[in-house]
Amino acid sequence: SSEVLEAIENVVQGVFQSLAQKKAPVLTVANRTDWRNIEFKDSVGLQMIPGCTRKQIRSDCPQSARRFALMLKILSMIYKMVQSNTYATKRDIYYSDTLLFGSQSVVDQIINDISCMLKIPRRSLHVLSTTKGFVAGNLCYTEEDGTKVNCTCSATAVTVPSNVQGIKNLTSHAKFILIVEKDATFQRLLDDDFFSKVSPCIMITGRGVPDLNTRLLVRKLWDSFQIPIFSLMDADPHGVEIMCVYKYGSVSMSFEAHHLTVPSVKWLGLLPSDLKRLNICKDALIPFTKQDENKLASILKRPYIASQPLWKRELEIMAASKLKAEIQVLTSLSSDFLSRVYLPNKLQFGGWL
Repeated sequence: SSEVLEAIENVVQGVFQSLAQKKAPVLTVANRTDWRNIEFKDSVGLQMIPGCTRKQIRSDCPQSARRFALMLKILSMIYKMVQSNTYATKRDIYYSDTLLFGSQSVVDQIINDISCMLKIPRRSLHVLSTTKGFVAGNLCYTEEDGTKVNCTCSATAVTVPSNVQGIKNLTSHAKFILIVEKDATFQRLLDDDFFSKVSPCIMITGRGVPDLNTRLLVRKLWDSFQIPIFSLMDADPHGVEIMCVYKYGSVSMSFEAHHLTVPSVKWLGLLPSDLKRLNICKDALIPFTKQDENKLASILKRPYIASQPLWKRELEIMAASKLKAEIQVLTSLSSDFLSRVYLPNKLQFGGWL
Protein backbone atom coordinates (compact mmCIF):
# COMPACT_ATOMS: atom_id res chain seq x y z
CA SER A 1 0.00 0.00 0.00
CA SER A 2 2.89 2.39 0.68
CA GLU A 3 3.99 1.82 -2.92
CA VAL A 4 0.53 2.79 -4.20
CA LEU A 5 0.37 5.91 -1.99
CA GLU A 6 3.85 6.95 -3.10
CA ALA A 7 2.96 6.49 -6.79
CA ILE A 8 -0.13 8.71 -6.40
CA GLU A 9 1.86 11.31 -4.42
CA ASN A 10 4.42 11.46 -7.25
CA VAL A 11 1.66 12.21 -9.79
CA VAL A 12 0.18 14.96 -7.58
CA GLN A 13 3.64 16.38 -6.92
CA GLY A 14 4.14 16.65 -10.69
CA VAL A 15 0.89 18.64 -10.93
CA PHE A 16 2.05 21.02 -8.16
CA GLN A 17 5.45 21.52 -9.77
CA SER A 18 3.82 22.48 -13.08
CA LEU A 19 1.56 24.96 -11.30
CA ALA A 20 4.54 26.44 -9.41
CA GLN A 21 6.29 27.00 -12.74
CA LYS A 22 3.12 28.62 -14.16
CA LYS A 23 2.72 25.70 -16.59
CA ALA A 24 -0.49 23.77 -17.31
CA PRO A 25 -0.34 20.37 -15.56
CA VAL A 26 -0.33 17.30 -17.80
CA LEU A 27 -0.92 13.58 -17.11
CA THR A 28 0.78 11.11 -19.48
CA VAL A 29 -0.77 7.70 -20.12
CA ALA A 30 0.11 4.86 -22.49
CA ASN A 31 -1.96 4.34 -25.65
CA ARG A 32 -3.52 1.11 -24.36
CA THR A 33 -5.77 0.39 -27.32
CA ASP A 34 -3.22 0.79 -30.11
CA TRP A 35 -2.08 -2.52 -31.66
CA ARG A 36 1.25 -0.84 -32.53
CA ASN A 37 2.02 -0.73 -28.80
CA ILE A 38 1.42 -4.46 -28.40
CA GLU A 39 3.75 -7.38 -29.01
CA PHE A 40 2.90 -11.06 -29.01
CA LYS A 41 5.00 -13.42 -26.94
CA ASP A 42 4.20 -17.14 -26.86
CA SER A 43 4.75 -17.52 -23.14
CA VAL A 44 2.70 -14.47 -22.11
CA GLY A 45 0.29 -13.54 -24.88
CA LEU A 46 -0.33 -9.91 -25.81
CA GLN A 47 1.86 -7.55 -23.83
CA MET A 48 2.67 -3.86 -23.98
CA ILE A 49 6.04 -2.95 -25.50
CA PRO A 50 8.43 -1.02 -23.23
CA GLY A 51 8.74 2.08 -25.45
CA CYS A 52 5.06 2.40 -26.28
CA THR A 53 3.50 5.61 -27.58
CA ARG A 54 1.83 7.81 -25.00
CA LYS A 55 -0.90 10.41 -25.00
CA GLN A 56 -1.09 13.53 -22.90
CA ILE A 57 -4.17 14.47 -20.91
CA ARG A 58 -3.79 18.23 -20.63
CA SER A 59 -5.51 20.50 -18.14
CA ASP A 60 -5.47 23.49 -20.52
CA CYS A 61 -7.11 21.82 -23.52
CA PRO A 62 -10.92 21.83 -23.88
CA GLN A 63 -10.92 18.26 -25.26
CA SER A 64 -9.09 16.75 -22.27
CA ALA A 65 -9.53 19.14 -19.30
CA ARG A 66 -12.59 17.25 -18.07
CA ARG A 67 -10.78 13.90 -18.26
CA PHE A 68 -7.81 15.43 -16.43
CA ALA A 69 -10.11 16.53 -13.59
CA LEU A 70 -11.85 13.13 -13.41
CA MET A 71 -8.50 11.34 -13.21
CA LEU A 72 -7.44 13.49 -10.25
CA LYS A 73 -10.84 12.94 -8.60
CA ILE A 74 -10.55 9.13 -8.89
CA LEU A 75 -6.88 9.24 -7.79
CA SER A 76 -7.98 11.03 -4.61
CA MET A 77 -10.69 8.40 -3.99
CA ILE A 78 -8.15 5.58 -4.48
CA TYR A 79 -5.70 7.33 -2.15
CA LYS A 80 -8.32 7.52 0.62
CA MET A 81 -9.32 3.87 0.16
CA VAL A 82 -5.73 2.61 0.29
CA GLN A 83 -5.06 4.74 3.37
CA SER A 84 -8.14 3.46 5.21
CA ASN A 85 -7.82 -0.11 3.83
CA THR A 86 -11.33 -0.01 2.35
CA TYR A 87 -12.49 -1.27 -1.04
CA ALA A 88 -15.04 -0.10 -3.61
CA THR A 89 -16.33 -1.52 -6.88
CA LYS A 90 -16.13 0.49 -10.09
CA ARG A 91 -19.91 0.76 -9.80
CA ASP A 92 -19.62 2.28 -6.30
CA ILE A 93 -17.24 4.92 -7.68
CA TYR A 94 -19.62 5.78 -10.52
CA TYR A 95 -22.63 6.06 -8.19
CA SER A 96 -20.71 8.28 -5.76
CA ASP A 97 -21.29 11.09 -8.30
CA THR A 98 -23.21 10.03 -11.42
CA LEU A 99 -23.61 13.61 -12.66
CA LEU A 100 -19.88 14.22 -12.51
CA PHE A 101 -18.81 10.96 -14.20
CA GLY A 102 -21.64 10.78 -16.73
CA SER A 103 -21.33 7.05 -17.43
CA GLN A 104 -19.92 3.82 -16.00
CA SER A 105 -17.65 3.31 -19.03
CA VAL A 106 -15.88 6.64 -18.32
CA VAL A 107 -15.05 5.40 -14.79
CA ASP A 108 -13.91 1.99 -16.11
CA GLN A 109 -11.55 3.54 -18.69
CA ILE A 110 -10.05 6.04 -16.22
CA ILE A 111 -9.37 3.31 -13.64
CA ASN A 112 -7.57 1.22 -16.29
CA ASP A 113 -5.61 4.30 -17.39
CA ILE A 114 -4.60 5.02 -13.78
CA SER A 115 -3.58 1.38 -13.23
CA CYS A 116 -1.45 1.51 -16.40
CA MET A 117 0.01 4.96 -15.60
CA LEU A 118 1.04 3.97 -12.05
CA LYS A 119 2.12 0.47 -13.21
CA ILE A 120 0.08 -1.00 -10.36
CA PRO A 121 -2.51 -3.83 -10.80
CA ARG A 122 -6.08 -2.67 -10.37
CA ARG A 123 -6.78 -4.81 -7.31
CA SER A 124 -3.86 -3.11 -5.50
CA LEU A 125 -5.70 0.18 -6.07
CA HIS A 126 -8.52 -1.23 -3.85
CA VAL A 127 -10.92 -1.09 -6.80
CA LEU A 128 -12.91 -4.30 -7.24
CA SER A 129 -14.81 -5.16 -10.40
CA THR A 130 -18.28 -6.62 -10.11
CA THR A 131 -18.09 -10.37 -10.67
CA LYS A 132 -20.35 -12.11 -13.15
CA GLY A 133 -18.54 -15.44 -13.53
CA PHE A 134 -19.39 -18.82 -11.95
CA VAL A 135 -17.25 -21.75 -10.85
CA ALA A 136 -18.28 -25.33 -10.02
CA GLY A 137 -16.68 -28.75 -9.59
CA ASN A 138 -13.87 -30.30 -7.62
CA LEU A 139 -12.52 -27.23 -5.80
CA CYS A 140 -12.34 -25.91 -2.24
CA TYR A 141 -10.73 -22.67 -1.04
CA THR A 142 -10.80 -20.14 1.79
CA GLU A 143 -11.79 -16.54 1.10
CA GLU A 144 -9.83 -13.61 2.51
CA ASP A 145 -12.30 -13.17 5.40
CA GLY A 146 -11.93 -16.85 6.40
CA THR A 147 -15.11 -18.15 4.72
CA LYS A 148 -14.59 -21.73 3.49
CA VAL A 149 -16.04 -22.37 0.03
CA ASN A 150 -16.72 -25.86 -1.31
CA CYS A 151 -17.67 -25.91 -4.99
CA THR A 152 -17.90 -29.72 -5.06
CA CYS A 153 -21.04 -30.36 -3.08
CA SER A 154 -23.05 -27.59 -4.66
CA ALA A 155 -25.80 -28.38 -7.14
CA THR A 156 -25.63 -24.71 -8.09
CA ALA A 157 -22.49 -22.85 -9.09
CA VAL A 158 -20.50 -20.55 -6.82
CA THR A 159 -19.92 -16.93 -7.85
CA VAL A 160 -16.29 -16.17 -8.70
CA PRO A 161 -14.85 -14.30 -5.66
CA SER A 162 -14.53 -10.52 -6.00
CA ASN A 163 -11.03 -10.59 -4.48
CA VAL A 164 -9.31 -13.49 -6.25
CA GLN A 165 -5.89 -12.45 -4.94
CA GLY A 166 -7.11 -12.94 -1.37
CA ILE A 167 -8.26 -16.57 -1.68
CA LYS A 168 -5.99 -19.24 -0.22
CA ASN A 169 -5.79 -22.95 0.72
CA LEU A 170 -6.95 -24.05 -2.72
CA THR A 171 -7.42 -27.82 -2.92
CA SER A 172 -8.67 -29.95 -5.81
CA HIS A 173 -8.43 -33.46 -7.27
CA ALA A 174 -9.50 -32.18 -10.69
CA LYS A 175 -7.86 -33.69 -13.75
CA PHE A 176 -8.62 -30.66 -15.94
CA ILE A 177 -10.34 -27.26 -16.04
CA LEU A 178 -13.14 -26.56 -18.53
CA ILE A 179 -13.86 -22.94 -19.50
CA VAL A 180 -17.40 -22.67 -20.84
CA GLU A 181 -18.37 -19.62 -22.89
CA LYS A 182 -22.06 -19.41 -22.06
CA ASP A 183 -24.08 -19.61 -18.90
CA ALA A 184 -26.77 -21.80 -20.53
CA THR A 185 -24.22 -24.50 -21.54
CA PHE A 186 -22.55 -24.26 -18.12
CA GLN A 187 -25.90 -24.81 -16.34
CA ARG A 188 -26.71 -27.71 -18.65
CA LEU A 189 -23.41 -29.45 -17.79
CA LEU A 190 -24.09 -28.75 -14.13
CA ASP A 191 -27.56 -30.36 -14.40
CA ASP A 192 -26.01 -33.39 -16.12
CA ASP A 193 -23.50 -33.67 -13.23
CA PHE A 194 -20.74 -33.59 -15.84
CA PHE A 195 -17.91 -32.57 -13.50
CA SER A 196 -18.14 -35.78 -11.49
CA LYS A 197 -19.23 -38.27 -14.19
CA VAL A 198 -16.32 -38.23 -16.63
CA SER A 199 -13.48 -37.48 -14.22
CA PRO A 200 -13.20 -34.84 -11.52
CA CYS A 201 -12.84 -31.38 -13.07
CA ILE A 202 -13.40 -27.69 -12.42
CA MET A 203 -15.85 -25.81 -14.64
CA ILE A 204 -15.77 -22.04 -14.97
CA THR A 205 -17.76 -19.56 -17.06
CA GLY A 206 -17.35 -15.82 -17.58
CA ARG A 207 -20.87 -15.80 -19.08
CA GLY A 208 -19.66 -14.34 -22.37
CA VAL A 209 -16.68 -11.98 -22.45
CA PRO A 210 -14.97 -12.71 -19.10
CA ASP A 211 -14.59 -10.02 -16.45
CA LEU A 212 -11.26 -9.42 -14.75
CA ASN A 213 -12.03 -11.65 -11.73
CA THR A 214 -12.92 -14.67 -13.88
CA ARG A 215 -9.67 -14.27 -15.83
CA LEU A 216 -7.71 -13.89 -12.58
CA LEU A 217 -9.33 -17.06 -11.20
CA VAL A 218 -8.49 -19.12 -14.30
CA ARG A 219 -4.89 -17.91 -14.00
CA LYS A 220 -4.79 -18.67 -10.26
CA LEU A 221 -6.17 -22.20 -10.83
CA TRP A 222 -3.54 -22.79 -13.51
CA ASP A 223 -0.73 -21.51 -11.25
CA SER A 224 -2.02 -23.63 -8.33
CA PHE A 225 -2.70 -26.96 -10.04
CA GLN A 226 -0.89 -26.96 -13.43
CA ILE A 227 -3.58 -29.15 -15.01
CA PRO A 228 -4.83 -28.96 -18.62
CA ILE A 229 -7.28 -26.15 -19.41
CA PHE A 230 -9.82 -26.66 -22.19
CA SER A 231 -12.26 -24.14 -23.65
CA LEU A 232 -15.76 -24.88 -24.92
CA MET A 233 -17.03 -22.07 -27.13
CA ASP A 234 -19.58 -21.49 -29.89
CA ALA A 235 -18.19 -22.13 -33.38
CA ASP A 236 -18.39 -18.45 -34.32
CA PRO A 237 -16.00 -15.45 -34.44
CA HIS A 238 -17.33 -14.13 -31.11
CA GLY A 239 -16.61 -17.44 -29.35
CA VAL A 240 -13.09 -17.57 -30.81
CA GLU A 241 -12.42 -14.01 -29.65
CA ILE A 242 -13.54 -14.86 -26.08
CA MET A 243 -11.24 -17.89 -26.04
CA CYS A 244 -8.36 -15.66 -27.22
CA VAL A 245 -9.01 -13.26 -24.32
CA TYR A 246 -8.49 -16.13 -21.83
CA LYS A 247 -5.45 -17.47 -23.66
CA TYR A 248 -3.67 -14.40 -25.02
CA GLY A 249 -5.31 -11.48 -23.20
CA SER A 250 -6.90 -8.32 -24.55
CA VAL A 251 -5.27 -5.27 -26.09
CA SER A 252 -6.71 -2.85 -23.52
CA MET A 253 -5.39 -4.90 -20.55
CA SER A 254 -2.07 -5.93 -22.15
CA PHE A 255 -0.16 -3.98 -19.48
CA GLU A 256 -1.38 -6.62 -16.98
CA ALA A 257 -0.84 -9.65 -19.23
CA HIS A 258 1.49 -11.44 -16.79
CA HIS A 259 -1.33 -11.79 -14.22
CA LEU A 260 -4.20 -12.51 -16.60
CA THR A 261 -3.28 -14.70 -19.56
CA VAL A 262 -3.12 -18.49 -19.62
CA PRO A 263 -1.18 -19.47 -22.77
CA SER A 264 -1.79 -23.19 -22.16
CA VAL A 265 -5.57 -22.96 -22.89
CA LYS A 266 -6.59 -25.53 -25.53
CA TRP A 267 -9.52 -25.26 -27.95
CA LEU A 268 -11.69 -28.30 -27.24
CA GLY A 269 -14.77 -27.28 -29.17
CA LEU A 270 -17.06 -26.51 -30.82
CA LEU A 271 -14.67 -26.76 -33.79
CA PRO A 272 -15.92 -25.75 -37.26
CA SER A 273 -14.56 -29.12 -38.52
CA ASP A 274 -16.75 -30.92 -35.93
CA LEU A 275 -19.89 -29.70 -37.71
CA LYS A 276 -19.03 -31.65 -40.86
CA ARG A 277 -17.64 -34.63 -38.94
CA LEU A 278 -20.85 -34.97 -36.91
CA ASN A 279 -23.07 -34.44 -39.97
CA ILE A 280 -24.82 -31.48 -38.37
CA CYS A 281 -27.74 -30.51 -40.61
CA LYS A 282 -27.06 -27.30 -42.61
CA ASP A 283 -30.47 -25.94 -41.54
CA ALA A 284 -29.29 -25.97 -37.91
CA LEU A 285 -26.40 -23.59 -38.74
CA ILE A 286 -26.61 -19.79 -38.77
CA PRO A 287 -25.44 -17.68 -41.74
CA PHE A 288 -22.68 -15.11 -41.11
CA THR A 289 -23.56 -11.44 -40.72
CA LYS A 290 -21.30 -8.71 -42.14
CA GLN A 291 -20.12 -8.14 -38.56
CA ASP A 292 -19.11 -11.82 -38.27
CA GLU A 293 -17.11 -11.58 -41.50
CA ASN A 294 -15.27 -8.46 -40.31
CA LYS A 295 -14.58 -9.95 -36.87
CA LEU A 296 -13.18 -13.18 -38.36
CA ALA A 297 -11.02 -11.27 -40.86
CA SER A 298 -9.56 -9.20 -38.00
CA ILE A 299 -8.86 -12.31 -35.86
CA LEU A 300 -7.06 -14.01 -38.78
CA LYS A 301 -4.69 -11.01 -39.00
CA ARG A 302 -3.72 -11.12 -35.31
CA PRO A 303 -0.11 -12.04 -34.48
CA TYR A 304 -0.97 -15.10 -32.38
CA ILE A 305 -2.93 -16.88 -35.14
CA ALA A 306 0.31 -17.29 -37.14
CA SER A 307 1.69 -19.40 -34.27
CA GLN A 308 -1.43 -21.63 -34.30
CA PRO A 309 -1.68 -23.28 -37.77
CA LEU A 310 -4.37 -25.73 -36.59
CA TRP A 311 -6.52 -22.88 -35.27
CA LYS A 312 -5.97 -21.01 -38.52
CA ARG A 313 -7.23 -23.98 -40.50
CA GLU A 314 -10.43 -24.11 -38.41
CA LEU A 315 -11.00 -20.38 -38.90
CA GLU A 316 -10.50 -20.80 -42.64
CA ILE A 317 -13.14 -23.59 -42.65
CA MET A 318 -15.51 -21.15 -40.91
CA ALA A 319 -14.65 -18.33 -43.33
CA ALA A 320 -15.21 -20.55 -46.38
CA SER A 321 -18.60 -21.84 -45.19
CA LYS A 322 -19.79 -18.44 -43.86
CA LEU A 323 -21.80 -20.42 -41.33
CA LYS A 324 -21.63 -20.41 -37.54
CA ALA A 325 -23.05 -22.68 -34.84
CA GLU A 326 -23.86 -22.42 -31.17
CA ILE A 327 -22.92 -25.26 -28.80
CA GLN A 328 -26.68 -25.93 -28.45
CA VAL A 329 -26.67 -27.22 -32.05
CA LEU A 330 -25.47 -30.56 -30.59
CA THR A 331 -28.93 -31.08 -29.02
CA SER A 332 -30.16 -31.68 -32.59
CA LEU A 333 -28.33 -35.03 -32.31
CA SER A 334 -29.68 -35.83 -28.82
CA SER A 335 -30.57 -33.81 -25.73
CA ASP A 336 -27.54 -34.93 -23.70
CA PHE A 337 -25.11 -35.43 -26.63
CA LEU A 338 -22.73 -32.74 -25.28
CA SER A 339 -22.16 -34.30 -21.85
CA ARG A 340 -22.69 -37.98 -22.76
CA VAL A 341 -20.86 -38.31 -26.10
CA TYR A 342 -19.13 -35.16 -27.39
CA LEU A 343 -17.05 -34.07 -24.39
CA PRO A 344 -16.11 -37.57 -23.07
CA ASN A 345 -14.91 -38.62 -26.55
CA LYS A 346 -12.93 -35.44 -27.09
CA LEU A 347 -11.27 -35.71 -23.68
CA GLN A 348 -10.50 -39.40 -24.09
CA PHE A 349 -9.16 -39.33 -27.65
CA GLY A 350 -7.45 -35.93 -27.64
CA GLY A 351 -9.80 -33.96 -29.87
CA TRP A 352 -8.44 -30.52 -28.94
CA LEU A 353 -6.16 -28.00 -30.65
